[in-house]
Amino acid sequence: MTVASVVLAAGAGSRFTASGGEGHKLLAELDGRSVLDRVLDTVLDAEPDAVVLVAGAVALTDHARPGLTLLTNERWADGIATSLQCAVRWAADAGHDAIVVGLADQPAVTEATWRALAAAPTEPPIAVANYDGRRGNPVRLAAAVWPLLPETGDAGARALMRERPELVREIPCSGQAWDVDTVEDLERWS
Repeated sequence: MTVASVVLAAGAGSRFTASGGEGHKLLAELDGRSVLDRVLDTVLDAEPDAVVLVAGAVALTDHARPGLTLLTNERWADGIATSLQCAVRWAADAGHDAIVVGLADQPAVTEATWRALAAAPTEPPIAVANYDGRRGNPVRLAAAVWPLLPETGDAGARALMRERPELVREIPCSGQAWDVDTVEDLERWS
């Protein structure tokens, strides 16, 4: 059984620029490294079977590194579900049994969290990180649920987890699933 880790990074990051940020939020510096590089380093350190970065609004080829597959979602403006579908198609073609999906703007998710989700039991087929009673990313999706995922929109796996709670297991995790969406978010966590 193989599990690929997926980092979704296709969005425009418009809230960051609207709040006064310069450039894309994923390229903003956080404690000496870009937000994106912090996330990628953490995911790669967790040593998954494969790591995929799904880009879209901004070319992220400068962040390529050994062990990382870079995909481009041409339909990124149609919502996060299209990036998820891009990753699912890749994982299916590569023969993976599951993916662990996280967001490129969540640099406080720990290596231990990525490992815990990758190692989660296969039944039920969805495992979601739980931080002190609150669900957050990443989410592990077994191949059995890939056909149930939305094709468009901004829900990702969230809608499926809400509609089919019997498919979901919560995995207690340390760390935090906070997002860097605005300049204030970046300053708060610097």
